[in-house]
Amino acid sequence: MLKQRTLQRVVKASGIGLHSGQKVMINFVPYHADGGIVFRRIDLDPPVDIPADAMLIQEAFMCSNLVRGEAKIGTVEHIMSAIAGLGIDNLLIEVSASEVPIMDGSAGPFIYLLMQGGLQELNAPKKFIKILKPVEALMDDKKAVFSPHDGFQLNFTIDFDHPAFKKEDQSASIDFSTETFVYEVSEARTFGFMKDLDFLKARNLALGASLDNAVGLDDTGVVNEDGLRFADEFVRHKILDAVGDLYLLGHQIIAKYDAYKSGHALNNQLLRNVQSDPDSYEIVTFDDIDVCPIRYVSVT
Repeated sequence: MLKQRTLQRVVKASGIGLHSGQKVMINFVPYHADGGIVFRRIDLDPPVDIPADAMLIQEAFMCSNLVRGEAKIGTVEHIMSAIAGLGIDNLLIEVSASEVPIMDGSAGPFIYLLMQGGLQELNAPKKFIKILKPVEALMDDKKAVFSPHDGFQLNFTIDFDHPAFKKEDQSASIDFSTETFVYEVSEARTFGFMKDLDFLKARNLALGASLDNAVGLDDTGVVNEDGLRFADEFVRHKILDAVGDLYLLGHQIIAKYDAYKSGHALNNQLLRNVQSDPDSYEIVTFDDIDVCPIRYVSVT
């Protein structure tokens, strides 16, 4: 049986919130079977638990924010992406502020931290959401679509008219597994335009942004001294975001995901469209690990 997994031990870290600019303490804590991914705001009295649930996304401008009552936890997409990449089903994430730390702007540091905690299997079957028929979400000229597929394939196209975005580097595809995620996607950083920074900061966004946690672009190209990690790092980061956004459905998805200029809001609408149509999916488990179409890092 392919089993659910969590961490073996607690891992602690700290960083800066991309939008808040605040220092944030974060603890990754092992969690019980069928507990899901839960964020706990330990700075509040009493602490508030906020499940990683697509239906709790109320704000999706520039990042994915979960809101429960008066409590919010923001910029969850990168840590959710890392959790999905390692196939972790259950985890308690204690956070000391209203935003997850940005780290270096990718999911790489979170992969490293989670692996430091070690992975352990729980005595419960791992659940997947298998898409049975096409589901789409549209917004202006943007599009995101699920269709049946034996695995989890992500195909993403961006469209930026800017010297740094070469036409051949604005589309990318991956067949999701731990290996492809870690080596081809997890290190891709978030990016932004320097000319937009003042606009964002005036709205209390990107207060913690720097070239240490994002790829910066001026009118002519990339301003980071070390340049890009991949020629197509921009679209790879969009795939990274999508992996995290889509994991908010509660389980790993078995489907093909095709996106054109999609973002956090449209990804969330796609999940809501799935949930609103019970005939579009089914929950599946695998008694035989070798039959599962998605491969995860082994647990030893």
